[in-house]
Amino acid sequence: MLPKKISKVKNINIIKNFYNKENNTPAKIYADYQATTPIDPRVLDTMMIYQTKVFGNAGSRNHSFGWEAENGVEKARAQVASVINADPKDIIFTSGATESTNIAIKGLVNFKKKDMDKLHIITSQIEHKCVLDTCRALELEGVEVTYLPVNENGLVSVDDIRKNIKENTILVSIMAINNEIGIIQPLEDIGNLCREKNVTFFTDAAQSYGKIPMDVEKQKIDMMGISGHKIYGPKGIGALYIRRRPRVRISPIISGGGQERGLRSGTVGTHLVAGLGKAAEICKEEMERDTKRITELSKFLYTKISSKIKDTIKNGIKDFNMKKWFSGCLNLSFPYVEGEGLLMRIKDIALSSGSACTSASLEPSYVLRALGTDDELAHSSIRFGIGRFTTKDEIKEIANKTVKAVNELRELSPLYEMKNEGIDLKSIQWTN
Repeated sequence: MLPKKISKVKNINIIKNFYNKENNTPAKIYADYQATTPIDPRVLDTMMIYQTKVFGNAGSRNHSFGWEAENGVEKARAQVASVINADPKDIIFTSGATESTNIAIKGLVNFKKKDMDKLHIITSQIEHKCVLDTCRALELEGVEVTYLPVNENGLVSVDDIRKNIKENTILVSIMAINNEIGIIQPLEDIGNLCREKNVTFFTDAAQSYGKIPMDVEKQKIDMMGISGHKIYGPKGIGALYIRRRPRVRISPIISGGGQERGLRSGTVGTHLVAGLGKAAEICKEEMERDTKRITELSKFLYTKISSKIKDTIKNGIKDFNMKKWFSGCLNLSFPYVEGEGLLMRIKDIALSSGSACTSASLEPSYVLRALGTDDELAHSSIRFGIGRFTTKDEIKEIANKTVKAVNELRELSPLYEMKNEGIDLKSIQWTN
């Protein structure tokens, strides 16, 4: 919890002062919380202790500097585990969710291929690139991968998973929350199915860990990827939950000093680990309050925009069903407006027209296309990311500037003018 002497508003001002005034940059509105989050001041305070006072190597077992560092690492391990009802011994620290994914999937394949000739993996078409590209790399090594489709809301069908499980299926990898549309997958149903079929279940939880309730026992999750910078912690740190009971066996893909149960060699960055632990602790304590506040802001933003912009389309789940959608990820399409052009009109607001990992590409979002969205509508999408430090005044400004920019761009669009004149654009045969 926040110190009693510091109100919620004051804490937000601390963040803004740190990132704007002290760095001499113009004040901007940050609304891209799926790409990364600002570090919480309480996390930074914790990290500084391990940068200045407790700076020893946690692997040094013959003096107090090492002992103190090791205590800090184990405290963080327990903090990270507590959020998902896991045994602290089942947590290994990595550089982030991408590395966790690679260790989990490639490590499992490397272990299983010792005894099996042909391996099979099931995943979905809307996974993060770290999962999709890992699977594609394994396909080059002879692993068979099934990429399941999703429905118009982005949900994976558990029946589809069941139908595609074969005797040589070793892994089902389905993300918890999608980073572009915020859809929440039915993890418990998937976990129950995988346990029934004796198939390992991995979930990329970069967008869900610390934001929605998760329980590895109830949901029967065998492996989980976690990211620090998505929960107001530092960049360059993450974790992999890997179950020991019943035990999931993987082969390490990084060799060295045998740290982290021998699964991820390399000196542990104590300050980063401590920061991740503190961020996890805060998320657990404040999850309910954060969720309520973020949901209110998300509904307010959607209402403000959709009431003033005709044909606003909410991508993914169409309503505000909190059991199936994370409200901090609001993805909207504005027909007849290019998303990139819209971002340029409101460039003092940090938004995204796609996930940060793929935003350099001008290709339409593969996630939206998997939902059945056509290319033009996908190109018109904007992701509004709302988080712990977003204020209502900022939401008002985001809404007002978005409405103004969309209306201005539509005035310049001949297609929008033709649509208003009643012309059926689909009936027109365009020539090159």
